[in-house]
Amino acid sequence: MQIKKMSLIRHMEELRRRLIICILTVLGCSIFSYLYSDKILIFLKRPFPHSLVFIAPQEPFIITLKVAIFGGIIFALPMLTYQVWQFVSSGLKKKEKRYLLFYSPFSLLLFLSGASFAYFLVIPVGLRFLLSFGGSFLQPMISISKYLSFITLMIFAFGIVFELPLVFLFLTRMGIVTPQFLAKKRKVFIIAIFVLAAILTPPDVFTQILLAAPLLILYEVSIWLTKIVAH
Repeated sequence: MQIKKMSLIRHMEELRRRLIICILTVLGCSIFSYLYSDKILIFLKRPFPHSLVFIAPQEPFIITLKVAIFGGIIFALPMLTYQVWQFVSSGLKKKEKRYLLFYSPFSLLLFLSGASFAYFLVIPVGLRFLLSFGGSFLQPMISISKYLSFITLMIFAFGIVFELPLVFLFLTRMGIVTPQFLAKKRKVFIIAIFVLAAILTPPDVFTQILLAAPLLILYEVSIWLTKIVAH
């Protein structure tokens, strides 16, 4: 009992140390991003061809801080991933470590692919579609705060959901799911995908479909890939 207690204490101390490193890394990267917040904001605004407005005196300052934190998290991702790996790997078996090491580069690639897909295709198309309902007699006056929340949510949402094939591949390797299970539960997953899209995206049907459609394709790709892995 005493040994288990000591092991738990060491585990919590290790978690505390890793969290401090992660927080300091994000803080340092956020300070760096703050110095280039104007350039980051210009990059984020590029999909939107109109001017943005602010409706409160403190809004530009708050937006600058949000951009700095957003950039800090993005730039800190490699270190955050490394710290998570160092903490988790101590409790994994050799086989599980090997799988995680193999899948890690692909995980980063898929996240960047999803984020790029959102930034270069989904967001511009979605914005054009939504703004078209204003016609020629309505002028869009979108606040910088609302726009930043929209675009960061979309980028992170697509980055995360593009991990779907990798998650199912890993679960198949571990023997937790099978291709037959995924195929059998297709209808359930389709409903879950649309529920997830409704949670992760702004409350309009078109944006939800823009997220749900790639998810459905990724789910079918996942079934195909798990069949290859299973054999």
